[in-house]
Amino acid sequence: MAVLVSGTGSILEAMLAESVPVTLVLADRQCRALALAASSGIETELVDRGGFGGFGAGFDRWAFTRRVTDVLVAHGVDLVAMAGFGTVFARPVFEAFAGRILNTHPALLPAFPGWHAVEDALAAEVAVTGCTVHLATVETDAGPVLAQAEVPVLAGDTVQTLHERIKEVERRLYPATVKKMIDDLGVVGATDRALGATDRALGATDRAVGATDREVRR
Repeated sequence: MAVLVSGTGSILEAMLAESVPVTLVLADRQCRALALAASSGIETELVDRGGFGGFGAGFDRWAFTRRVTDVLVAHGVDLVAMAGFGTVFARPVFEAFAGRILNTHPALLPAFPGWHAVEDALAAEVAVTGCTVHLATVETDAGPVLAQAEVPVLAGDTVQTLHERIKEVERRLYPATVKKMIDDLGVVGATDRALGATDRALGATDRAVGATDREVRR
């Protein structure tokens, strides 16, 4: 499993505290999360946006995405968790890891998608917002919802105070959802292997029957 990071690594820390089996941490810039991963004995990769045009209009999103995809494939990654990752991907990574990229959002999707979810919730004067864990797709914040948890909006809340309470919930919800996804993928993998073994056994039986038929004909 790979965790994609850009910042302090607080979500990564929460995952490691819950024994999520992270095997790779990949960043799009130098950040504390890389050092945290290295100190925890986890492999790290830096695919720096600076090598693909940086943060301006010249950023080559497709080339960057293809490079990240190649790195993930080379490491044999099965599941990807975006954890405060600051770059929006192009299509190639979603094709390579369809249904296997998770992300988190500080609102109860489909409400308040986008980069300013906390500000938008406050502006809308809702009584409750929250955190969503969902499958990431090409369309930002539009993938299937895997889990949600509510967070009340309190009188006097600012963007900072509300966002911090959402993060506290996120640090519990996200690792739990990732672990469930890993378990589900494990069951699927075991089923696939069992079906493969059955197919091989049936193939061997067919070959044996075919050999017997040939002997009878002779």
